[in-house]
Amino acid sequence: MQLLPGAEPFRHQGGEVGVLLCHGFTGTPQSLRPWAEFLAERGMTVSLPLLPGHGTRWQDLQYTGWQDWYAQVDRELRLLAEQCERVFVFGLSMGGALALRLAAHHGHTVSGLVLVNPAIKVHGLTAYALPAAHHLVRTTKGLVSDIAKPGVEETGYDRVPLRAAHSLRRFFQLVDGELPQVTQPLLLAHSLQDHVVPPADSARVLSRVSSRDITEELLEHSFHVATLDHDAERIFRGSYEFVGRLTPSGSGKRTASGG
Repeated sequence: MQLLPGAEPFRHQGGEVGVLLCHGFTGTPQSLRPWAEFLAERGMTVSLPLLPGHGTRWQDLQYTGWQDWYAQVDRELRLLAEQCERVFVFGLSMGGALALRLAAHHGHTVSGLVLVNPAIKVHGLTAYALPAAHHLVRTTKGLVSDIAKPGVEETGYDRVPLRAAHSLRRFFQLVDGELPQVTQPLLLAHSLQDHVVPPADSARVLSRVSSRDITEELLEHSFHVATLDHDAERIFRGSYEFVGRLTPSGSGKRTASGG
């Protein structure tokens, strides 16, 4: 199956600090590729996988569910843990929910989390309609490229299969119940203007996790896909400093080529 431009997974073999990056629902690694490259250039071992059903055609997404998406990042985390002394998990939107579940289930294997506009709930009437609607309606309009920066586009689907959206809703409910199990240091950045995920999601994460080391950052110049927006550089540098603070030997150390 042919991939959309930029949807390719990204891997870089670097030093003893590893970072797993998780993209969002209907998105692709393209939304996080600049972040991954920023970290790789600074010597980190980086994994940015393509989630099953994503990056090809929206029709492929309808045959996958949250178990498939989570299994992919779970495998990547285990591989990084075999290679690195410390592993951090970063996530955008639904990728934030994936990161939170990894932290809840893997304990000390995850040294810290960086979340950007994390999503943990399907809001409004859609949430109530999905259990029945996904049997009756195949797709609904997608929402990609919620970006304030002119000329920047996100690679993703313009249609959302309701069967996959229903699975996403169930996954969010699961993650919400597991938030108190998250104890790792947390850096959470969220946009003041986000047309995809409301600020209530970030507020709920911050109020329900058991982490004692929490940093909240407000992104004043970006919309939902902030990793491709005006605040991207701030996110990248902030995450690198966050990792460096939690890593005694520094953030990356040795540098190796790869990708």
